[in-house]
Amino acid sequence: MNTKEIKEELQLLLKGKTLDALIPPFVYVVANGFFDLKIAAALAIGSALALMIIRWKSKKTLKYAFFGLLGVLIAAAFAILSDNAVNYFLPNLLTNLGLVVITTFSLVIRKPLAAWVSHISRGWELAWFWRPDIRPAYTEVTIFWLSFFCIRAVLQFLVLIEANIALLFLVNTLLGFPVTGVVVLISYVYGVWRLKKLGGPGIDEYRQNVPKPWKGQTRGF
Repeated sequence: MNTKEIKEELQLLLKGKTLDALIPPFVYVVANGFFDLKIAAALAIGSALALMIIRWKSKKTLKYAFFGLLGVLIAAAFAILSDNAVNYFLPNLLTNLGLVVITTFSLVIRKPLAAWVSHISRGWELAWFWRPDIRPAYTEVTIFWLSFFCIRAVLQFLVLIEANIALLFLVNTLLGFPVTGVVVLISYVYGVWRLKKLGGPGIDEYRQNVPKPWKGQTRGF
């Protein structure tokens, strides 16, 4: 595995998402220090909408901007309906708790979440992921994800009850794409190494029904 390969995997994850995730909550936190809750929420929504318009004008994909706007609308609704500025960040905690439940359930039924994510993003056949010489790699990576989700949920909860908006922004930002990027990097490197150790066929060998001995997965996880 080389540096270029790892870089491409990280770019695939982070491409187009950073500004859409960072700017609206930053605008909200700053505006909340000068104006009331409703104005801060309106400015956050406006910044998300502006990002969508900029992408549309530059003919870039609107997918990330759209989901960014949707997330801001939901976050703003939580804050306004509860009349509590801190609750703008409550959806982050609820989303993370949802990930904990989904990840746990995937492990219980022995269909690890990491395999589903790879299947959806790469289009590889599900039957390949469930092989006894393939599945353990995805199970172990999913356990790693579950640990991360649990730690992140605890930290988000502890900061949320502190009711410090600036700290909430900082923690949620750091626990977002920066730390997630590290988690993905570790998952990818470990996953590729583990697949080699398990000795199963690579996805191309599986598709072509190549008999043993297999070279194994040469790239991708």
